[in-house]
This record gives sequence, C-alpha cells and structure tokens, in this order.
Amino acid sequence: MTKKTTAFKYIDLFAGCGGLSLGLESAGGQLIVAVERSPMAGETFYHNLIERVDKKEDWDTYLSSPIEMQVKNGLVVKELGELLKSKTLMSKLKTAGPDLVVGGPPCQGFSLAGRRNKEDLRNQLPWQFLQVVEDTSPKMVVIENVVGMRHKFDSGEGDVFKQLQRALEETGKGYVVQAVEVNALHYGAPQHRPRLMIIGLRKDMAKKNKITSTEVLWRSSFLDQLDPSKIPDLAPIPTVKSGNTRTVGEAIGDLQAGVKKSAKDTGFSKDLKSLFHHLPYSGSGIPNQVERVHTSKTQLRFSLYQMFKAQSIDPRTLGIPSERVTKAELAKIKEALVGVKYPAKSADGRVLAGDENDLMKLIVDLKTKKHSQRVLEWAEPARTVLTVADDYVHPFAARTFTVRELARFQGFPDTFEFKAKETTGGLNRRNEVPQYSQVGNAVSPFLALAVGKLASKVLN
Repeated sequence: MTKKTTAFKYIDLFAGCGGLSLGLESAGGQLIVAVERSPMAGETFYHNLIERVDKKEDWDTYLSSPIEMQVKNGLVVKELGELLKSKTLMSKLKTAGPDLVVGGPPCQGFSLAGRRNKEDLRNQLPWQFLQVVEDTSPKMVVIENVVGMRHKFDSGEGDVFKQLQRALEETGKGYVVQAVEVNALHYGAPQHRPRLMIIGLRKDMAKKNKITSTEVLWRSSFLDQLDPSKIPDLAPIPTVKSGNTRTVGEAIGDLQAGVKKSAKDTGFSKDLKSLFHHLPYSGSGIPNQVERVHTSKTQLRFSLYQMFKAQSIDPRTLGIPSERVTKAELAKIKEALVGVKYPAKSADGRVLAGDENDLMKLIVDLKTKKHSQRVLEWAEPARTVLTVADDYVHPFAARTFTVRELARFQGFPDTFEFKAKETTGGLNRRNEVPQYSQVGNAVSPFLALAVGKLASKVLN
C-alpha cells in the first residue's frame, strides 16, 4: 500500500466491500477496525484494504478466528452486537482514540422511541451504531444512507432522518450535526447517486474551532453552481463543474473490445488508480470483467430495449404481467408505438421489425413482468448503480453490465478486486452479498474521498 501521512484514525461500521474506507484511506485515514456481517463483502474488504486473500481455506480460517483476533487484524466479520458485548474490546477501541466513526446502518423503522418492530433486528442497528459512538467518543461521526430514508412512516412517528439527527446530537458528549444530501456525480463519479449523510462534530471540538451547523438540509450541486460562502462547515465540498461530468462511454469505453462504438481510453481508469490507494493487484488482466451470458431470447429483448431508447418508446411497454395479452394491453402497446420509424432496427443495425404488426408481435413474444430494465446512455452519466445484475442494459451490446463496468461507475479502480460469487437469486438474496450486490451497496469512493478530505480539514 502507498505510504501516506495519517490525518485521522477511523472506525468503519456496516463497512460492506470497502467503498467508504477506500476513500477515507486515500484522504489520509488510518483504519482502526471495520465491522461487516457478510463474509462475502468482508472478504472483498479484507482482500483490498488489509491483506490479500488468495486461498479459500485462508479466508475460512479467518472467519472462524476469535473476535479478539479479528479486531487486532482490522476487520470483524460478525454482527456489530457481538463486538458491543465485549467491554474489554470496546475499551481497547476507545483507547485507540478514533477521530472518526463512519457507517451506513440500515434504518428501516428507526424511531427515538425505539418501539417499532422490536423483533426486527435491523431496527436496532442504528442504536448499535450510536452505542459505538457513545462508547468510543470520536471527534467526528458520519452516517450514510439512501435518500428514501427521509420518507415518513405511516404510523405518524415522523421523519426517520430527523430523528436520527436528534439522536446523534444527544449521544455521548453531544454533537453539532449537519444534514446533507450529496450526489456522487458532483464529486467525480460518472453516475447519478444521491445519498443522505448526517455529519456530526463533537460539541467541544465544534466550540473550539467555531464550527456550526445550518440546521437545515444542504444539497450538493456542481462546483460552479454553488456559493462557497453558503457551503456549511460540515459539508463535503464538490469537485466537479457543470459540463465536466464523466459519461458511461468515458468510464468504460476502453473495456469494449471489438465494438465499433467503443471509445478510446479516456484515462478514466488511470485517474482512479492515482486517486485511490490500496493493496496492489497481483493478478493479470482486469478482474471482474466477465460478460454475462444471456439466452438468445433475452439478448433479443435487450436489443428491443435499445431500439425503444433510440425511438423514445417507454421501456415499460414490454412490462406485460398477463400470460395471455388482453385487448386493452394490445391497445396500450399500439398507442406507445405511434411515431415509430420503420424498419425498426437494433443498436447494431439489425432489422427487428419491418412494420407495426411485426413490432407488436415481437413485443408480445418478448413480454416480461419486469418493469425496471433500462438502457443506459453512452454519452451521459449512469443512473444509480443497483444491486441486481440485470436492471441496466448496455447501450449497444445485447447484454447487461459486468461487475467491473458498474464498479467503474462507482469509482473503484481496476486493481480493486471483488471476491465471492458474482450473483445470487431467490431466497439467497436475504443472506448473500455477491459481487453485484457489493458494488451496488457501496458508498462511491469519489464521495468517500471528499468526506475524508473534510474530516482531515476539520480534525487537523
């Protein structure tokens, strides 16, 4: 790992595959310990940020090692509650003097009363996060979550996001709290990825350094569209100007071997390598760049989606739930096809339908119950990277994206290797965190780097 001057020491809770830690390390952070319950995501974290894992038996040995040993090595692959049970270990973490505690605890059903769905362990996780804060008394705290966290629950208990802010304000010695809604696009990622963050600074530190909160939600924007004087003290500063956003094509063009529309190497992968410091990759080639294998029918459906995109047809036209298409559904399809130019061609120039009747028949033959599949624009930033492998269709290849391509959208360098199996399905989704899920769940390293720079500035 590249040597660097340590600007702050941190603890990463609900660490996932390591997107947040990757950015913090690159800003000068030094990991004390990370906690991640998933062995799959944990292996990726350990492999890239602590020590390379080349043999399955070595990782199995680590998973079976005592929690004391895992804390010493820097990664606990267990429920956070297991760590909190040990007063000895928590005392050691406090002695280690963490400057920063970060993480994204699932907050479904969180309330200050703590009464919602007590049987649902997920609802206890924010309280466990805050317990670590109380026990270790860090100078700074960052809580990250999805934008939907702001939605109110039907029970009338109010805005979960605001309740969590209030809880942090009153935790331990107390914190000055700034709420922000930040988009990774404004920090360098070729992807629209809005996220909520609660950034807290211990009150004694805030008073000493005259740092305050606006007490209202601050939203990021492009650098040239912000008034610097109105950026809160505890907000990560955007780095991208409007018109300078990276696109899908710039991010992955060099990975598209043998495709005419492939862009030249824009230097994006080199930029990632220079920005983010972690363990060097010891393998050959680019890891996780394995194209998905689809049936011929699925490939044809993807080609149809691409044609829809080119001719501004709603992709939900293919989302037909009925086994036997009704007259009403046929009428709706016909209405959606008004203005289509024939012959309707795929992205690679193949004729898909010569006239409306052909296209109607093709749509019925390829109908699907899915409503979420979308073709990404080659010359625009990507949509928010999700955890499901087949939600997004490639702009011109009849396939979905590889793990590496989605990782590029997030901001992971090519030398950051994702471990465990690529994907999963069915009931396994409840417990397994394969590569696609690891990428989709991660904090964008671009955003994490900005948070790390903020922490370095505030704490030093």
